[in-house]
Amino acid sequence: MAILITGGAGYIGSHTAVELLNAGKEIVILDNFYNSCREVLSRIKELSGGKDFKFYECDIRDRKGLDKVFKENDIEAVIHFAGLKAVGESCKIPLLYYENNIGGTVTLCEAMADSGCKTIVFSSSATVYGEHNVSPLKEDMKTGGTTNPYGTTKLFIEQILTDAAKADPEWSVCILRYFNPLGAHKSGRIGENPNGIPNNLMPYITQVAVGRREYLHVYGNDYDTPDGTGVRDYIHVVDLAKGHIKAVDKALSTKGVNIYNLGTGRGYSVLEVVKAFEKASGITIPYKIEARRPGDIATCYSDPSKAEKELGWKAELGIEEMCADSYRWQHNNPNGYEA
Repeated sequence: MAILITGGAGYIGSHTAVELLNAGKEIVILDNFYNSCREVLSRIKELSGGKDFKFYECDIRDRKGLDKVFKENDIEAVIHFAGLKAVGESCKIPLLYYENNIGGTVTLCEAMADSGCKTIVFSSSATVYGEHNVSPLKEDMKTGGTTNPYGTTKLFIEQILTDAAKADPEWSVCILRYFNPLGAHKSGRIGENPNGIPNNLMPYITQVAVGRREYLHVYGNDYDTPDGTGVRDYIHVVDLAKGHIKAVDKALSTKGVNIYNLGTGRGYSVLEVVKAFEKASGITIPYKIEARRPGDIATCYSDPSKAEKELGWKAELGIEEMCADSYRWQHNNPNGYEA
């Protein structure tokens, strides 16, 4: 039996695919390459010692395409990464975010249910906690009050999956609320490779480091934080990927809904990350302070103790490894997956 990974060619999806294959799991990857690259598939195979897997180029909104995947494979669980994910962009084109992320998830769940697969691990986000909860954020805190359409899609999908599990006790739903993934596989062969101008902090820093960008834009230095820049809980993408293996095992052994934070429990400001990267790479990163971005909040970090207690998972890699691995990836692949 196989695990279907939607968005499996993306940043977190590709690292999770490698970890699953190396753990002896059979996988099927589905991706539409909206914000990913075909080259990553061969690198996943390379990093897993040549292990084979099936791939389908398909959009999660394509019901016929999804039905084909479930018909041709014995899928026991789905890890659902596929979705649009840029906070700023979601404020500009919210309808596309709602149609793709929410509509696509409903279509996926309908295809799953009709095939008899009712086990899903969902890639959610700390954004569902909104701006009124005080960090450290815990899973039992009230959600809502999201500050951007991206976060609202995650909030709505959590509710949709919860309602589905309430209506049908055969569903097993594991919701993972990520904090801020950084880093890359230690080989430097796969990493974060956004199309166009990066929306996330680390790929922008690394592109400045290799000369693709002139300087880093720091959005806001007037937040109520130690140095005025936004504070986030950064987590190494490999730690995050390993969390998905634990989550799949949990979902396959239980029914109902389980929710976990995946973070380190430690917040770093934007400028602290810049300094850590400079130390890891030996490169000075020029930056300019600009106005706050719409939808951003001042401070966001996790209490990850529930995941440690119930999943046996804990982040092991620190900001130094995140920065060193990010730089190795970009230094070895200055243009990402493009030659």
